[in-house]
Amino acid sequence: MKTYKALRLLSAVAVALTAILAVGCLALPRGFARIAVSDLTTALLMLTALCAFAILGFTSTGRMRWFWILQAIGWAMWLSDQAVWIGYDLFLRAKMPPMHPADALLFLAGAPMMAGLLLRPHREPSMRSARLGALDFSLLMLWWLYLYVSFVVCWQYVSPSQDGYNRNFDILSWTETVLLTTILTVFWFQSSGRWKRFYGGLWIAVVFNGVWFYVLNRAIELDKYYTGSWYDIPYSGSFAVYTFVALLGYGLAPEPETAADESYNSWMANLAMLGVLSLPIIAVYALLDPHLPAQASRFRVLITLATMFLMAFLLFIQHRRLNRELLRTNVVLQKASLTDPLTGLRNRRYFSATIEADVSQTLRAYNDGHDQHIRDLVFYLIDADNFKEVNDRYGHDVGDKVLVEMARRLSSSIRHSDVLVRWGGEEFLVVSRYTDRSEAELLAQRVLSAIADMPFSLGASGKAIERTCSVGWAAFPWFPANPSAVSYGEVLTLADRALNQAKQSGRNRAVGMLPAAAKQPAIAIEGLHSKGLEVQTLSVAGPRTSV
Repeated sequence: MKTYKALRLLSAVAVALTAILAVGCLALPRGFARIAVSDLTTALLMLTALCAFAILGFTSTGRMRWFWILQAIGWAMWLSDQAVWIGYDLFLRAKMPPMHPADALLFLAGAPMMAGLLLRPHREPSMRSARLGALDFSLLMLWWLYLYVSFVVCWQYVSPSQDGYNRNFDILSWTETVLLTTILTVFWFQSSGRWKRFYGGLWIAVVFNGVWFYVLNRAIELDKYYTGSWYDIPYSGSFAVYTFVALLGYGLAPEPETAADESYNSWMANLAMLGVLSLPIIAVYALLDPHLPAQASRFRVLITLATMFLMAFLLFIQHRRLNRELLRTNVVLQKASLTDPLTGLRNRRYFSATIEADVSQTLRAYNDGHDQHIRDLVFYLIDADNFKEVNDRYGHDVGDKVLVEMARRLSSSIRHSDVLVRWGGEEFLVVSRYTDRSEAELLAQRVLSAIADMPFSLGASGKAIERTCSVGWAAFPWFPANPSAVSYGEVLTLADRALNQAKQSGRNRAVGMLPAAAKQPAIAIEGLHSKGLEVQTLSVAGPRTSV
């Protein structure tokens, strides 16, 4: 609230200063008093606008702070130029000479203001946009500075020419105004609410100031201007409009960047590339232009080469950032493609990508005679019992929460070396690596207990439901004496058959399938192997529940 009151006070001061300026220029006789009133009130109007934007900068954060500070920097440069005018008018009592170095401040003051707009303050960029957009922004600002040095400074120092200096200065100043108004027009259409009002007000201020700056500058060039003339009233009065614009900017906050805003980043990058590509064209034109003095031609070529070197350095940095961004994006995409979005577990794609390596490791362990306690690969297929009842009775949202909790409990019941995969729907797969098949039923028992021992909370209602699961498991290799005889795919199918048997046996149990041993009842599994498989089963009951 204090900030808003300060901005309102500055706006009132700007109105009062404009009135004093008008009275002084129209009522006072031409002389020192009139010059003093014009110079000092103009400086105070600039200071008022500077303070307004600076206050907004110090009370904002993030990209908004940079926007306001860049506007304030532009006003500080404008005020510095005015200080030079005051020095000549009030202290040296002399007319400011043409092609003065301070003229650069007038032109360059627009650069940080335009830079602030190119930051697009009404949008909060993503981290990626901020990283890459900053370099495009730097390229554009370097290109704009290059144009001033090449086309204006050239006629100021290297090959002095009043006409060439005035002509190019006016063209670039007018171009700067056109660019600012164009950017503001685009942003006005893109924004809404208070942002639209702010951009509209700033557009009016830029156009009003630009028109009267051009008129005043032409009067200077035609030797029709003197300090305190009527030209000062509308030109200096435009600074008061900027102060009111700062008042409109109070409390503005950027909105999150959307996918549609990526076109702006692409446009910025293309514009920056056009600036880079224009440099050799300008250099060739400087070499071939017969009307350009030799000193000016050499100067432009040297400035172009220096700018090209700096831009190449920025492009090198941008290329490195793009490569890092591409690598980071690929990692994210790869992780997303291998991860189930609901539970955060690995998915079947991950299983397909890694199972061959696990199988090869197991086969090597058998061939090399490794410790039998850490060389088996056991597949556990786990299915939530009667899960359709949860969805039908409580809704799919609750069903999703139950699945997420099941995934958490299963993760806590297995070892770090094991892999938990969401196999599909309410079915999970555990790939237990570096294990011993003789202890497989222990992990199956832990899984059954992890699901059944504690009811599942239904959230804010405070209710909870008991759930159970069924497990089917089988070990790879199927025949320890002949590890390659049965593929891991067939063993996984055996685990699925075991899961079906657990379901048919009443659920809430784990069934393991093992190769048939002598003197043990066996079941023939046809159609799974070329000669069929004789198996025996091992059943483990889960905890007693009311389900």
